[in-house]
Amino acid sequence: MANIAEIDTSRLPRHVAVIMDGNGRWATSRGLDRSAGHIEGVNTVRRITEAASEAGIEYLTLYTFSTENWNRPKAEVDALMHLIVTAIERETPDLIRNNVRLRMIGDTDRLPDQARERLDRCIADTSHCSGLTLTLALSYSSRWEIREACRRFATDVMEGKKSPESMMTDADFEQYLSTASMPDPDLLIRTGGDFRVSNYLLWQIAYAEIYVTDTFWPDFSREDFITAIANYQNRERRFGLTSAQIK
Repeated sequence: MANIAEIDTSRLPRHVAVIMDGNGRWATSRGLDRSAGHIEGVNTVRRITEAASEAGIEYLTLYTFSTENWNRPKAEVDALMHLIVTAIERETPDLIRNNVRLRMIGDTDRLPDQARERLDRCIADTSHCSGLTLTLALSYSSRWEIREACRRFATDVMEGKKSPESMMTDADFEQYLSTASMPDPDLLIRTGGDFRVSNYLLWQIAYAEIYVTDTFWPDFSREDFITAIANYQNRERRFGLTSAQIK
């Protein structure tokens, strides 16, 4: 299954989250510098964004740079920052043409000032778009996000805006998350073959369907993306109920 026309558009995941893993391994397996894998991975971002938009996906969230990635060698981090910003600036006109809105979540205060300013400009330039929402999880970790949400709620309590008793439901907590304006992911795709979620959207993926492929991110094709959606459509999503209750 690799043709968008063959998937059931009435049962699409509203929100697809992706752990884009394998750039470095893709490069080293070819005798190349790791940076070559990151450069090739940008091309994959373009084709998967286009495929998601064409298929009618509403939200696509990409794990672009984790807080743990700051611990990588400085030269690699600097190169990644430059690549991310340059790539987004280059792709912004196409995002606008395809009616794709760009967002960013994460501890962006850690980004270099110039990088953050340039990314904020790209986000502003696409803010009027009403199609696919493409979110970059940049300098992101889920534990940071949950800790930050708790801190913000505690601040509201201290300032008298909230009471401890007002935190009664999941929705009460979710309004403090960076994804408050988005539905939870229905489908989590991980490339590169590892079976872990790597501190990514831990609250939000509580009931997401997980699809893992051995394919490294630079090789992940439009057809692979559609296959993942088709696999999702063959799952029975029970949310704690029995099959009989669902039927």
